[in-house]
Amino acid sequence: MKEEFYTYSLPNGIRGIHRTVKSGAARCAVIIGAGSRDELQDEYGIAHFAEHGLFKGTLHRKAYQVNCRLENLGGELNAFTTKEDTTVHATVLRSDFTKAVELLSDVVFNSVFPDKELDKEREVIIDEINTYKDSPMDMIYDTFEDMIFEGSELGHNILGRKRDLMRHNSCALHRFVERTHTTDQMVFASIGNISNSRIEQIASQYFANQRATTRSYSRVAPQPYRAFEKIVNKHTHQSHCIIGNRAYGITEDKRLPFSLLINILGGPCANSRLNVNVREKNGLSYNIEANYTPYSDCGMAVIYFSSEHYNTDSCREIIANEIKKLQNTKLTTRQLAMAKKQYIAQMTISTEGNEGYMLGVGRSLLVHGEVDTLEEAYKKINAVTASQIAEVANEIFTNNSTLIYR
Repeated sequence: MKEEFYTYSLPNGIRGIHRTVKSGAARCAVIIGAGSRDELQDEYGIAHFAEHGLFKGTLHRKAYQVNCRLENLGGELNAFTTKEDTTVHATVLRSDFTKAVELLSDVVFNSVFPDKELDKEREVIIDEINTYKDSPMDMIYDTFEDMIFEGSELGHNILGRKRDLMRHNSCALHRFVERTHTTDQMVFASIGNISNSRIEQIASQYFANQRATTRSYSRVAPQPYRAFEKIVNKHTHQSHCIIGNRAYGITEDKRLPFSLLINILGGPCANSRLNVNVREKNGLSYNIEANYTPYSDCGMAVIYFSSEHYNTDSCREIIANEIKKLQNTKLTTRQLAMAKKQYIAQMTISTEGNEGYMLGVGRSLLVHGEVDTLEEAYKKINAVTASQIAEVANEIFTNNSTLIYR
């Protein structure tokens, strides 16, 4: 059977992964294993600032030339920063693919971070911070994460604070990029109607001549933390609540049964247990969901809901009961089979979105050094047992922390 992905490595340590699909559009991305977790204490916010700075001029282009290069062709160039990664990605017509790859190479390796442009971009990011502060749903997630990872590299906001941004200049961004954007922590991911041999040829042309660099530091795992319950008066129209805990890292075997548990408990489908019991049966909340974010050596699992202030305690009681059921009562054979079917279908449908699929397999290659095919993923899901789901429910959702905005 034809392999689902084609993987390769360049002499400088950059790895590549490609999937050939029939499409008039082609997509590519450089995924760099460097995010806000890799900032030093005096660098908070600099990973995100550097991501913005990549578009502000290179050795070969002015800022407007970077921004117009693909847009003039009907394509797009974008980027985002997470706790552990920075991703620069592009979408173009298949005929313009080499132009996109050349531009990605230029902004990743040749950005000059001119102070004049950075001064303007600071104001853009400050506006982004203010926008985020106006959204309690977004803000409570970051605050909760900061609290359960307090004292660790994961325990600060990706955007940083206004006073931090004021001291980050061109020299600081160059130092951060030089230290963290190393070729051994890069993956070039692509998807489109382009042959494997042609992809490797293009990647070699635009990336192989870059100097090989290696990460000189190691990330430190977070220390244990003490569970908390905190109420913050935000004078919002509704209460916003997060209940959760630390969870498994992305390389741990229990990550898969726990992902299935999260989907059963509060996944995106209308028949998730929390949606049925909190929203549909009792009408207590419009927004309720469960999420799991795995990092390289740990993770975070949360249940979020918003409700009228007087319904907060009722929502919490229902959530606690649903967690207890999953901890104390194993799923029946039929329930487990239906949960697996739903999860597999969601995974399959998500692969139809080529951009998200490309970014997902690229990050998997960066973290794991390999990527499961869909068939391999299905086998692992089908091997999950009811006992494993009960086990992870007890391990993670015990002695939870709670944060409430009201």
